[in-house]
Amino acid sequence: MSNISRRQFLKTGAAAAAAFTVAPSSILGRSYGHVAPSDKLNIAAIGIGGMGHSNIRNVQNTENIVALCDVNWDYAKNVFAEHPNAKRYWDYRKMYDEMGKSIDAVIVATPDHTHAITTADAMTLGKHVFVQKPLTHSVYESRLLTNLAKSTGVATQMGNQGAS
Repeated sequence: MSNISRRQFLKTGAAAAAAFTVAPSSILGRSYGHVAPSDKLNIAAIGIGGMGHSNIRNVQNTENIVALCDVNWDYAKNVFAEHPNAKRYWDYRKMYDEMGKSIDAVIVATPDHTHAITTADAMTLGKHVFVQKPLTHSVYESRLLTNLAKSTGVATQMGNQGAS
């Protein structure tokens, strides 16, 4: 038996307890598949058929899908059925108005000509964005989104199936 004083025992025990309160989730279970509910993002998806559905599948096991938006509900009905708790929308602007405070990130997989404006609206609200390629159609749109990313501090990523 070692000669450890009560004071030393309490000091060591307090240090160990403090270490567990500031330890990253990777050493306390996340690496084993456990993700705390507070570590999950609330994600909205716009354009949920085709590539949008594929993007949702890539995050549905690790994040919360809270809102789905598509103009063609017949085409999107299978995705709606897979996520019955997600709110459904026709218009992404209405979704942003109603759910803006409860959304952390947005997946954009709309037709190409709407990527930049849909992304810009999300970034203006302070939402992180994953958007399918092409991100923009002009240098002006690219510069606009670059400046929005700098001013809002959000993370953005353009997906191309080979490296997303």
